[in-house]
Amino acid sequence: MVKKKSSRLGKIGRWIRRALFIMFLSSLVYIILCKWVMPPITLTQAVNAFGYGLKRDYVSWNDISYNIKLAAIASEDQTYPDHSGFDWDAIEKSLRPKKKGKKTRIPLGGGASTITQQAAKNVFLWQGGGFDRFIRKVPELYFTKMIEWIWGKQRILEVYLNVIEMGPGIFGVEAASRAYFGKSARNLSRAEAAMIIACLPNPKRFSVQPMSRRVAWRYPQIVQQMHNIEDDPDIQAIIR
Repeated sequence: MVKKKSSRLGKIGRWIRRALFIMFLSSLVYIILCKWVMPPITLTQAVNAFGYGLKRDYVSWNDISYNIKLAAIASEDQTYPDHSGFDWDAIEKSLRPKKKGKKTRIPLGGGASTITQQAAKNVFLWQGGGFDRFIRKVPELYFTKMIEWIWGKQRILEVYLNVIEMGPGIFGVEAASRAYFGKSARNLSRAEAAMIIACLPNPKRFSVQPMSRRVAWRYPQIVQQMHNIEDDPDIQAIIR
């Protein structure tokens, strides 16, 4: 009886190891493929398509405005050139208990999540807070590190700007630029780029057109931050 039980447990263990290996191998192949090919569809896009439709038009690096590359880094992740996927200083600050009566200063982007983390979550995982957020942390760690190693900074930013939601059912900078300003993403002005990025992280609530109070308040700050960081040679090496 004991032998049968141990044999059954051994089979289950082998099945789990085999399943984990297949999952790892298939995810690795997909990550490598996405270094050159845009993801056919993401889980976030598929879910949104039922309620809001799906507007998107993937464009190459050279068809994305310099201004919105700079705006994304200025607003969402100013340490982007320097970290290896995670901004540990920002994470540590976000976890510190607040002193009573004192407000905690947070980045313009609203938290410690880097562009790499957001790209990993949007391409390979799902959205959501609460308990879902904790379940997502382990695979997010894996995908974040893998795309840092395999894709590199420029490709991560390119994919990020093509897949993130920038309005209800509007995914990527090209679709957003066409919807809000009637022009290609390569022709976005500095202010227009800042307006689009200002709708993050909640583009359904913070609308670009008509402009919500949040976007109107935030985009001039992003423009200022763009000016502040623009001369950084590490940033220039990525966005040029």
